[in-house]
Amino acid sequence: RAKVKSDAWLQKKEQEAEEAEAARLKALKAQEWDDIPDTKPGGEAEGFSPELEPLDDFEEEETGIYSPVLEPLSKYDPDELLDPDEDLRVLQQVRNTIIEAFGGSATTASQPLVDRSRDDELFNAEMAKGMASGETSFNAMGKGDASEFHGEVLLDKKRYEWEDKYKPRKPRFFNRVKTGFEWNKYNQTHYDHDNPPPKIVQGYKFNIFYPDLIDKTKAPTYHVEKSDTADTVMLRFSAGPPYEDVAFKIVNREWNLSHKFGFRVVFDRGVLQLYFNVKRWRYRR
Repeated sequence: RAKVKSDAWLQKKEQEAEEAEAARLKALKAQEWDDIPDTKPGGEAEGFSPELEPLDDFEEEETGIYSPVLEPLSKYDPDELLDPDEDLRVLQQVRNTIIEAFGGSATTASQPLVDRSRDDELFNAEMAKGMASGETSFNAMGKGDASEFHGEVLLDKKRYEWEDKYKPRKPRFFNRVKTGFEWNKYNQTHYDHDNPPPKIVQGYKFNIFYPDLIDKTKAPTYHVEKSDTADTVMLRFSAGPPYEDVAFKIVNREWNLSHKFGFRVVFDRGVLQLYFNVKRWRYRR
């Protein structure tokens, strides 16, 4: 009988302990919920969850945030642009400082700060192609009076808005002019193959080299200007820094703009190619 009484007492104690633990946990949970702020999260009370930012603040701009569009050079302040000569000089100075810090000897540039050898490479490569039938070189300054002047034009000195940062220089070029006989009705009547008519210009091939163009996304342009004679016009080529304009006096004849007849205008790998033939006059004297 004493043993049964002892077991009942132990069960009662265990039940009381469980009830006390349950009451303690209930009180603790009630206390935790009482600590939660009643105000709006992110307000003056600074709740646990920050206020969400509007979705518009994270949307990409029209130009994209990961692949920005390359802006044209004219959009920037000229004072913020860096001269390539000065940039290379500073880079060489930094390299020498690092080399000396590791016990090496600084190097001195034996060549110009900007390597111009690419111009020679492009020129030599184009010259190596030789001349096609009827073609001759068209790279010298024009000679003779106004009626005979046909070739490169010596342009007046022009001031460029970027020349405070870059030293202007004329681009190199290798051009060809194609000449031949025009057997129109008049020439067929008055000439023959033993006594041919004078040769006339039939087309041009211009190769202007811009290997160091600063803004390589903007292709050089060309346009025709009035010349000092009615039989000729001036063809001017323009590009961005550091290149000056270059111009040539050509015959005043209508161009054949069909690719089938040799028209080509391409800017690739620093070379502007403009190839065209002039239209023929069947009945011209």
